[in-house]
Amino acid sequence: MANESQNWVLMVTAQTPTNIAVIKYWGKRDETLILPVNDSISVTLDPNHLCTTTTVAVSPTFQQDRMWLNGKEISLSGGRFQSCLREIRGRACDVEDKKKGIKITKEDWGKLHLHIASYNNFPTAAGLASSAAGFACLVYALGKLMNVKEDESQLSAIARQGSGSACRSLYGGFVKWIMGKEDNGSDSLAVQLADEKHWDDLVIVIAVVSSRQKETSSTSGMRETVETSLLLQHRAKEVVPKRILQMEEIIRNRDFASFSRLTCADSNQFHAVCLDTSPPIFYMNDTSHRIISIVEKWNRSEEDPQVAYTFDAGPNAVLIARDRKAAALLIQRLLYYFPPSSDDLDSYIIGDKSIAKDAGINGIPDVEALPPPPEIKENIPSQKFKGDVSYFICTRPGRGPVLLCDESQALLNGENGLPK
Repeated sequence: MANESQNWVLMVTAQTPTNIAVIKYWGKRDETLILPVNDSISVTLDPNHLCTTTTVAVSPTFQQDRMWLNGKEISLSGGRFQSCLREIRGRACDVEDKKKGIKITKEDWGKLHLHIASYNNFPTAAGLASSAAGFACLVYALGKLMNVKEDESQLSAIARQGSGSACRSLYGGFVKWIMGKEDNGSDSLAVQLADEKHWDDLVIVIAVVSSRQKETSSTSGMRETVETSLLLQHRAKEVVPKRILQMEEIIRNRDFASFSRLTCADSNQFHAVCLDTSPPIFYMNDTSHRIISIVEKWNRSEEDPQVAYTFDAGPNAVLIARDRKAAALLIQRLLYYFPPSSDDLDSYIIGDKSIAKDAGINGIPDVEALPPPPEIKENIPSQKFKGDVSYFICTRPGRGPVLLCDESQALLNGENGLPK
């Protein structure tokens, strides 16, 4: 570490998107290395609306590795954090910052401590894949800080050891996590199937039904399913391999009707596997089921499906509309059944607000004036469920991780490496 003063701080800030699986990952064949029982496919969401921002810093003045998540210091002693840090440190290369007069050799990295600050612009641990974006961002930022030479696919195998789904957040667009065959997990990594521009008609609306932490964590839920569900064994061996091939072709051809049918079927089978677990796991609630029913009725009343739904390990609905026109009609239906409980429409529809404008929704009077959807039988009065949805996020498929070069976006102070 050849430089005059030992008070320097070297920092990197990155931003990484979250992703939502359309062919689900559920169940591990190796708990420690996080190796799945089947392949999975996801769509990366636009980081402008859903992302993790992480700043990583190194300095000879730091006494220990420390991390802050959403402003609160958290422990780094967990095995998953340690795996990621160990793997990245093992691949670190020489780093030189001539402007600051800093030189760090490959060997120095083992002796230097890190400060990490991470911020999610969406609820943590509520079934919106915050751990996926978080670990992907941690690994990507550390890789840049330590001048690691591995590409995104190789980095994804490290991020996977923090959170399985994290490996899919190292790319934009549509991403496949290959389960791999090797015992050491070296071939269990992510590859990009198509970038975010390939199918840019798609619009995604997330109904945040609850931003509370879930009762059964994904980790313990998966373990119980692997131990007790016969349906999971059938799914992993017989069902998913065929669905992966079908979904790859569907994405290649941008075939929305088939995409909708397969995405909905796979989400429903994932939740059936959770019900087949002993004791059964309930991630969806009554509001989730109502949203499924609304989409199913609408899709069946049209010549072709307009929307796909998918639910991860939580009650929040991720609704993928075939285009902007379908998204506007979807927003009208969602606001008809789930009007906001306050007059604040601005914080009820967040993300890309232009979708609501397309739907003719500019204020609460427009919501109140919405007619019942045409697929409702006229003689059946339709019930409304005010307050059952916390808010909606309008987004789209998005790009993979990026570096943020503007120092003002860093979460740590460049002088002392502590949170701003």
